[in-house]
Amino acid sequence: MTTFFKRASIAALIAAGSMTAASAAELVINFDGTDPAPKEAFQMVIDKFEEAHPDIDVKWNLFDHEGYKTSIRNFLTADAPDVAAWYAGNRMAPFVEAGLFEAIDDVWEDNGLNESMASTAGSLTIDGKKWGVPYTYYQWGIYYRADIFKENGIDVPTTWEEFLAACATLKEAGITPITIGTKYLWTAAGVFDYLNLRQNGYHFHNDLTSGKVSYTDSRTQATFDRWEELVRPGYFIENHAGMSWQEALAPMVQGKAAMYVMGNFAVAPLREAGLTDDQLGFMQFPSINPDIAMAEEAPTDTFHIPSNAKNKEDAKKFLAFLTSKEIQGEVNKILGQLPAHKDAEVADDKFIEAGFEMLANAKGVAQFYDRDAPAEMAKAGMEGFQEFMIKPDRRDAILKRLDKVQAKVYKDK
Repeated sequence: MTTFFKRASIAALIAAGSMTAASAAELVINFDGTDPAPKEAFQMVIDKFEEAHPDIDVKWNLFDHEGYKTSIRNFLTADAPDVAAWYAGNRMAPFVEAGLFEAIDDVWEDNGLNESMASTAGSLTIDGKKWGVPYTYYQWGIYYRADIFKENGIDVPTTWEEFLAACATLKEAGITPITIGTKYLWTAAGVFDYLNLRQNGYHFHNDLTSGKVSYTDSRTQATFDRWEELVRPGYFIENHAGMSWQEALAPMVQGKAAMYVMGNFAVAPLREAGLTDDQLGFMQFPSINPDIAMAEEAPTDTFHIPSNAKNKEDAKKFLAFLTSKEIQGEVNKILGQLPAHKDAEVADDKFIEAGFEMLANAKGVAQFYDRDAPAEMAKAGMEGFQEFMIKPDRRDAILKRLDKVQAKVYKDK
């Protein structure tokens, strides 16, 4: 080879390399996780994604949680990223209805997600189409003092009748069956959600929070019948309206209360307060109607492709990467939460493992009342739930009031 051709070949290689660098695709991701664990988890995801896809350059925009909520509609409309973090269920619906999220059924189909993430599929489906993918969720259920149950000869209840019997036994022993702090309202919504899911099922619950069923409907009334069976005998702790959810942990730590309907984030403060894992247990909210499939409460964080995204092809590659069982497992070990992929590895923690098994077999995943209902409805609903727990005789007036709010909210919507 002559010197000319050697020089020409070298020049061609340099030019080709320059073209490759210049043509590296940019993938823009907007994310609302500025706390240490989410930042660490997603830096890991991006590093591994870029390693697997060296032709894609990820630009990661971090927002604080509250700022993100107020700015997402603006950036989806004006300058959309290629991937945006958000939430499942009815919190997703306004962006779907406004045409701001892209349907991604092909991502689900091509990566086997309809089978591996079946428990979350319903909460990401609108009009028969999938609009995002989950990356993490966490369980709700009933945390209980296993040692107190044992001392009082109580087996873990699996049916409503067994649950009521356990409450009666505890009350007779001078122990408050259920602690709760409703000062900030949302904890009462957790109780309502589970009662309604168990009484009427996942689809009815979604219809209620979507404004398709009234609060005075006989089926919703049946949910409040069950709630009265806990309220009127005094199975909830007194003065709960004056306590935050954290303050309501104290009676459980002190052994004055035995159960708490709560999310898995309560485990850390209970451990920090001195409860051992031998003293603390977790159980699935018991069945009420045996004909109703057992759906669960599990707020789900998600990623979506905006309709106005510039690089949808690589956005789909990112979502496929994020939903692999390996990445799902690694992300959630850092977050201390649960992977949505049923075959992912979970952290070596008895409560994480219990929640993972429960949610992997869930027949639907609700997102929590204040995520599933529009903000104005959620506020009125949660105020009504707290009021009912204090003054159950006001039930009819409360439910009629909620019907009026519902009519206005969904008419405006």
